[in-house]
Amino acid sequence: MSSTTIVSILIAGILTNNMVLSKFLGICPFLGVSKKTKTAFSMSIAVTLVMVISTAVTWPIYTYILYPDYTYLQTIVFILVIAAIVQFIEIVLKRYIKPIYNALGIYLPLITTNCAVLGITMLNITDELDFVKSLFNALGAGLGFMLAMLLFSGVRERLETSDISEFLKGLPVTLIAAAIVSLSFLGFAGIGG
Repeated sequence: MSSTTIVSILIAGILTNNMVLSKFLGICPFLGVSKKTKTAFSMSIAVTLVMVISTAVTWPIYTYILYPDYTYLQTIVFILVIAAIVQFIEIVLKRYIKPIYNALGIYLPLITTNCAVLGITMLNITDELDFVKSLFNALGAGLGFMLAMLLFSGVRERLETSDISEFLKGLPVTLIAAAIVSLSFLGFAGIGG
């Protein structure tokens, strides 16, 4: 595989096929964990790690076990694999990297239900990517998730100090800001793979 292909896959995952801002997957953590940049960064690292590991585990399971006779089990098997991976990461963080575990708090178990993680594992299969391309696609999706989280956490931190009408404070201005950030990614359409 050429380096051009790898770069194309990464750019597509980060910008044009951004899981949050283009495909609208992973909206719950995008809105829930983006109040502080530090927490958003920690969550993004964890989600990226889970995306890559989940892809590394689910692709061979689908290719060598589920395909062609048991493809109808794909969703449930992928959910179980992702849940097991998140549980393992949670145990490791709690034991060895306590500050990140404490920073993520309740949000870490929610990675299990993050549809962006399930979405990337299923899109790799749907797009018929080979194992290596799937891993780079998952990495690009994770980096795209991180970009969206960090951009939006910066916007939200700025909104906290802005003079906003009382009826727009809280969720309304958050949703408006999310829509504007999402619209800004339309400019990347056509770039990458």
